Amino acid sequence: MNHHSTDTHTLVAAHALGALDGNERKDFDAHLRTCEACRQEAAEFEATAARLAAAVSQAPPAAAKARVMAAIDGVRQSPPRVPAPSVAPALGGLLRRRAAPWALAAAVAAAALGGVAVRQTLNGQDLEQQARQAQQRLDTVSSVLAAPDARTTHGKAANGALTTVVASDQHNQAVFTAANLPTPGAGKTYQLWLDHDGTMRPAGLIDHDGTVILAGDPADAGAVGLTVEPAGGSPQPTTTPLLLMALPA
Repeated sequence: MNHHSTDTHTLVAAHALGALDGNERKDFDAHLRTCEACRQEAAEFEATAARLAAAVSQAPPAAAKARVMAAIDGVRQSPPRVPAPSVAPALGGLLRRRAAPWALAAAVAAAALGGVAVRQTLNGQDLEQQARQAQQRLDTVSSVLAAPDARTTHGKAANGALTTVVASDQHNQAVFTAANLPTPGAGKTYQLWLDHDGTMRPAGLIDHDGTVILAGDPADAGAVGLTVEPAGGSPQPTTTPLLLMALPA
């Protein structure tokens, strides 16, 4: 599939998610050899996707295997799958790029929700609701990461936590990811802030390693802050920021 040079840079997210076909991948690999900006951005997307999956992964309940094995005899076998007709290359490439957010959602969901289907059956409607909410968050996160204008920046908090922010003007949203985040302590939580010309506005809570969709409007914000606050959060920061990281420009 032929691309205009102005389109090539927009394939970074699809490349990082393995969503390019053979010819597109070959052409983009050639482009990467001459474009330092795309090489760095592709590496950041790959690292962020891996960090997201690791941060939200959950172990299945200890009793899940025994219950599944006990119930497996009553599960009807699925019919054989018939391969779908092939799609024309031009349309296939377009669909893959448009489906990049779903590809990331599937990749993250595989780690985050691997046991959800089993737990839904075992534990009922509460987990179904949790699964729906988790899928909505994954859809939002993946849409931001795969946006053509997605921009990434990395930082390190004073307590050693490694942080990543991915922002998209197109979606007017930003995603914050933390790794190696120490426990905040009893009765405490980490709170995120958006810095609007020196005014810190609440942007969400994060208690441990994970990913948060920043609340508020990142369009007019210059930086993301992280503080330790009383459980439930505060209307204004009450401690010195552990992190004040400029939003990706």
